[in-house]
Amino acid sequence: MKKIFLFFTIITVSLSGFAQGNDPAAKKILDAVSTKFKSFKSVQATFTLKNEDNAGKVLGTKKGTVSMKGNKYRVSLAGQEIFCDGITVWTYDKASNEVTINKVDNNSGSITPQKLFTNFYDKDFLYKLNGEKKEAGKVLQEIEMTPVDKTKQFHKVYLQVNKATQTLYSTKVLDKQQNRFTYTVTSMNGKVTLPDSMFTFDKSKYPGVEEVDLR
Repeated sequence: MKKIFLFFTIITVSLSGFAQGNDPAAKKILDAVSTKFKSFKSVQATFTLKNEDNAGKVLGTKKGTVSMKGNKYRVSLAGQEIFCDGITVWTYDKASNEVTINKVDNNSGSITPQKLFTNFYDKDFLYKLNGEKKEAGKVLQEIEMTPVDKTKQFHKVYLQVNKATQTLYSTKVLDKQQNRFTYTVTSMNGKVTLPDSMFTFDKSKYPGVEEVDLR
């Protein structure tokens, strides 16, 4: 669970505005991705999360599902789940049968999967369009992002956008040890109907669960 939190933290640090001097072509693409995502009332996407070392050796790969509705979300991975109803966040670990409960952090740097699909660009990053390439029958536009603050624990973020659908295809983060965390969207449904109940942790469905309430 720490790895997925680290990934969300890296991607969503202080996302809010627009930095002067950035590539206008990259901004146009990012604006289109954000606008497209915000047009969906609910979204459900499947993804893979891959961790590689500085030599390119794969240290681990996980498949998961993320469901989003307004400010609510649910992330499901093998043995792990995160629920958020917009007020409270429940982080459940199957191996220990434990759920940690926190309040939602509403500041500009709060961690939400929604920001992976919308506000990538901000005053803390410089970004540019690297160009286009074809992969798996798709035309992908790659945007390279560099943090302005050199004390950050990562030094590069690469976004790939599906040109035809104007949706996020993948996000790769390189930390200062050259480890790589790659989040790839394998499917996305923007017409799905999601009940509010799926974003709340239901204790009755997890017999014997131990609660750690940090609110």
